[in-house]
Amino acid sequence: MKVLIITCSPNRDGLTAACGEAAEQGIKNGKAEPVVVWLNDLTLSKCKACDNGWGTCRNQGVCQVLDDFQVLHQQIGEADGFVVISPVYWWDMSESAKALFDRLRRCEAMKDHNRVKGKPFLCVAAAGGTGIGTINCLASMERLFLQMNSLQFMDLSAVMGDFIGVTRKNRSYMLEAVKAASEKMVLDWLK
Repeated sequence: MKVLIITCSPNRDGLTAACGEAAEQGIKNGKAEPVVVWLNDLTLSKCKACDNGWGTCRNQGVCQVLDDFQVLHQQIGEADGFVVISPVYWWDMSESAKALFDRLRRCEAMKDHNRVKGKPFLCVAAAGGTGIGTINCLASMERLFLQMNSLQFMDLSAVMGDFIGVTRKNRSYMLEAVKAASEKMVLDWLK
């Protein structure tokens, strides 16, 4: 059983990285294999909205913009669950997270080739500054996973996820929450 941890910050020593380490420990505690992806180490272009907005992403679930997305998309398909951790930039997900998820959302829009639907997820917004914008970032992540999991299929009961906001002020106890939620995802949703 593999759980993909996608960290969306260039800072390997900050709050996002600490959340990733907590998630990794929780997944290991649940006896699953964590697979960590540092999104900012990859080359990911923004969505080009090819062919009037619906190119091979809609018809085949494949993005025709060639970069590191293809390998990551394969890893997403092979994962049994996801932990997505984004820093809060300007009251939203990081730019690298938006680039990935804009493309992923288009590739996973159709039922017959959706690699995300029905898989559990944990979304973490890590706000290292004031903490303002954490809720807005989590709302963006919620829309993303609801779109990929249910809007096409209208089955909200199949969505298994959780959303955690971690700030500089609540870090000491919320890192434990990230670890516990990651372990619970493995133990309750994946077994």
